[in-house]
Amino acid sequence: MNTEKDFSPLTPNIVRALNDKLYEKRKVAALEIEKLVREFVAQNNSAQIRHVIQVLATEFALSQHPHSRKGGLIGLAACSIALGKDSGLYLKELIDPVLTCFNDSDSRLRYYACEALYNIVKVARGAVLPHFNVLFDGLSKLAADPDPNVKSGSELLDRLLKDIVTESNKFDLVAFVPLLRERIYSNNQYARQFIISWIHVLESVPDINLLDYLPEFLDGLFQILGDSSKEIRRMCEVVLGEFLKEIKKNPSSVKFAEMANILVIHCQVSDESKSTNDLIQLTSMTWMREFIQLAGRVVLPYSSGILTAVLPCLSYDDRKKSTKEAASACNHSLMKLVTPEDDEDDEESQTKTSPPSDDTPKKEGDLNDSLNESQESVGFSNISFFTPASSDRSVVNLDLDGIVQVLDRHLHDSSTGMMTRIAVLKWLYHLYIKTPRKMFKHTDSLFPMLLKTLSDESDEVILKDLEVLAEIASSPAGQTDTSGLCDNSDSKTELHIPSGVQDGQPMVVGSKMTDLSPSTPSMNSYFYKFMINLLKRFSLERKLLEVRGAFIIRQLCLLLHAENIFHSMADILLKEEDLKFASTMVQTLNTILLTSAELFQLRNQLKDLHTQESCALFCCLYRSWCHNPVATVSLCFLTQNYRHAYDLIQKFGDLEVTVDFLMEVDKLVQLIESPIFTYLRLQLLDVEHNPYLIKALYGLLMLLPQSQAFQLLSHRLSCVPNPELMRTVDHPKAPVKDKRLAQPHIDYSELLQHFDRVQSKHLEVRHQRAGRSEHPDRKLIL
Repeated sequence: MNTEKDFSPLTPNIVRALNDKLYEKRKVAALEIEKLVREFVAQNNSAQIRHVIQVLATEFALSQHPHSRKGGLIGLAACSIALGKDSGLYLKELIDPVLTCFNDSDSRLRYYACEALYNIVKVARGAVLPHFNVLFDGLSKLAADPDPNVKSGSELLDRLLKDIVTESNKFDLVAFVPLLRERIYSNNQYARQFIISWIHVLESVPDINLLDYLPEFLDGLFQILGDSSKEIRRMCEVVLGEFLKEIKKNPSSVKFAEMANILVIHCQVSDESKSTNDLIQLTSMTWMREFIQLAGRVVLPYSSGILTAVLPCLSYDDRKKSTKEAASACNHSLMKLVTPEDDEDDEESQTKTSPPSDDTPKKEGDLNDSLNESQESVGFSNISFFTPASSDRSVVNLDLDGIVQVLDRHLHDSSTGMMTRIAVLKWLYHLYIKTPRKMFKHTDSLFPMLLKTLSDESDEVILKDLEVLAEIASSPAGQTDTSGLCDNSDSKTELHIPSGVQDGQPMVVGSKMTDLSPSTPSMNSYFYKFMINLLKRFSLERKLLEVRGAFIIRQLCLLLHAENIFHSMADILLKEEDLKFASTMVQTLNTILLTSAELFQLRNQLKDLHTQESCALFCCLYRSWCHNPVATVSLCFLTQNYRHAYDLIQKFGDLEVTVDFLMEVDKLVQLIESPIFTYLRLQLLDVEHNPYLIKALYGLLMLLPQSQAFQLLSHRLSCVPNPELMRTVDHPKAPVKDKRLAQPHIDYSELLQHFDRVQSKHLEVRHQRAGRSEHPDRKLIL
């Protein structure tokens, strides 16, 4: 250092000692500076005090010579000690050169800078708070210092500063939060530990309401929660836990809306993510659960984002049981927030009085920018991010379009877990119940996927899917929709209404006019369309019909009434061009009709055809049942039309008797022995009044080969009381009554003609198939 410079009021001896490489000599010089400054304080000579500080700062602390810088640091500390309580007047001049030395490449010098600043802060105490941000910024850098001595010195200074902040009520939180928001995204573990410790301290100070500013740094806290250090994760968990307790205590002052998107982001963790992210997901899901319960409808604008995060978690296994349970609670609570009020138009809902929000949220763009920045820093490239559907906080509107989009996306995703698919379908059902008017606007797009879901492997998924479809088909809100159901190029799900059937109008069958079922008016325009597409799916997916067909139809009979289902399917099958499918479908429906407990009421309705409605239903079923001769006979047995059954069996001689045909007869014999036909077997006791029943059964017996079914039916007929009473000739003592006379609404001759026409079509199709299968070189196989 140039000794010719003027360092007054510092004496040459002081200057020489400050530049010495020995610490002891620099310490002696510091004591002399302290004595000198005390004299200036006594004289109230602030000009000389500032001059001493300026010399020590510019000529020593900021010098190029390392020993001079060390001397300048200890000299500045000595000035602060000498100034005492007056040091607050000179803090900027004292602190700035010391903080500059925090960046020095010499670790010893950085340590001396810590020591000097510690002495300055210790003397000034609360007066340093206006300079807190620069002190915090410097300390956050030293917290990650590689030198252990420097780190130890910074920790001492850090504890001192925390004590000062805790004791004071003048801490400027507003000025500090931007710095906290910036520093919290540091990836250095020591810096993160430093940040977390300060948040914990500030949160514990009663006079500092850090909760108001939680949206500013909550995202950073969740990122620190994923740190590889167990200790840092534990500290962060404690801090987040304290904040959550505070939120539960004072929910009215919490800015739920501003933090909703932050939680949505961190609730979404892919399976490929590291295990520490599981903790982030569990914690954020727990927060989301509390937010929904505490904030209520305030979170509805974010519901689509919440569902995007929650739904996949519902399919987690026991390894993530806690996250799954929290997600389930979120899903249940969010669903309860949707009410019939959400079905009102936005204009209508805005006219109603709703409680205003207690907080003034920050601009959505600012929040989104900060979140997107943090999103990039953690590499969440596939996270779904949502903005509120409405910026008007006084009226909370349900983001129905966003919710439906999320639900539809999960249904289309083949990787979606079973429990998630069930939850999606429960949501759709709930929305159709609570907001039917708005939901029917989405039915066109949802309907194809709902039909496809019937092929799901899970029975429970199919049950929920059928509940949704049944609600669509029966909801009064669907009556107002007259547009086509599906605008889809996929022919498998395209809807067509048969000619003659439009919005509940009667359908012409042959020369007869067949009204829809009496209970059909309770269904809407979607009901018939649903039946058409269901049968089309059965036609294209025969495995679905074989494995799940009966299950699906039985459940629909419970949900939409059996008469509606059978009446509509019979109408549709009457015009089915694929005769083989029509026969198979009739056989399936007939088996369900005769054996399922769900069809008990419908069977009772068909047993006695004494009303116009029951006769109309029988005729409707009969015309379609003609696709399958054995099913037609069983329908006559069920309705006690024994003479007509006998007439039909007489025509079986003109039909092509195949193995499949005989197997159906075999099954009918088995059904006759079942509880369903108990009344029929009891009627065999009254031979005099039921001769055509016995003749029909004998007709079946003659069709059967010598098989077990033959023996079974033969044994049953052998139990008929007196064979002589079976004569069919009119007897004066016991005239035979024709039950058909009591059914004036049924033209049985026309029904027989219809049976002949249908069977002729079947025979023609079989001959055409046989002709196509022949080959010129075909050999006769014996």
